[in-house]
Order: sequence, then structure tokens, then C-alpha cells
Amino acid sequence: MNTIIATIALSIISLFTFAQESTQESLTETGSSITVNVPVASEEGSVFFALQTKDNFLKGGIANLESKISEGKATVTFKNVTPGEYAITVFWDKNGNKKMDFEVNGMPKEMYGASNNVMNFGPPQWSDAVFTVTNEPQVLDIRL
Repeated sequence: MNTIIATIALSIISLFTFAQESTQESLTETGSSITVNVPVASEEGSVFFALQTKDNFLKGGIANLESKISEGKATVTFKNVTPGEYAITVFWDKNGNKKMDFEVNGMPKEMYGASNNVMNFGPPQWSDAVFTVTNEPQVLDIRL
């Protein structure tokens, strides 16, 4: 049981490790845009967003954005995204400390979500969160 909790905790921690670099092969001058909306229950804190490829899924994003909460939602737009397969993970940093907080048993204290809104016990899976970016702009709604 402790091994399962430790695995879940480590996976979720890595989910929200926000790398500061962008991979130029996936972000170009001529790519598409992805607008992401997340409804939030209050305007406390902010929401962090990570655009990820299969190679860096749950290890940090190729592009990472933060949004303040306004009128019950947080919204960001990833720009110049090369067509291909991606996932987006988000977490609500309610206390504003810019990190995911956990209970002593390893379970997250703060709410999180992923593209396609499939939530299992444990961290999101690539196969559940993956979506395809085309040359057309996209709008995604992600629930926490």
C-alpha cells in the first residue's frame, strides 16, 4: 500500500514540475493555438498549465503558463503549436505558493486535471489525456 501511495505521489509531483524551456520543434512561428479554460470555485491563487508531448508527459511541459482566476475561470492560450499529439495538465495553486501541496499520505491537497477530463485513481495517463493539434485553433475545457 505504501508503495502505491509513494508511486502516486511521485507521479503527481512530476506532473507539475514546470520546466522553463520551450522545445522549438513543437512551438513555431506558424503553428496553431490552443485556448484552455478551467472553471474554478473561487478566485484564490492561480492555475498552472503544462503543454506536454508523449516524451515529457508528467515530467514537465514544453510550454508552461500561469493564469490568475477571474470570474470563476482561468484561461490561457498556447500559441504557435506545431500540429501533432499533445496533452495538457493543470493544477489549481489555491494557496499561491507555486507548487503542488500534498497530504502526509501523499495524496494531493490541491485540485488538478488533464485534457479530455478523464480522471482515474492516481496520476493521469498519456492515453487518456492525448489529443491532436491540427492547423486550426482549438478550445479545450478542463475540469479539476
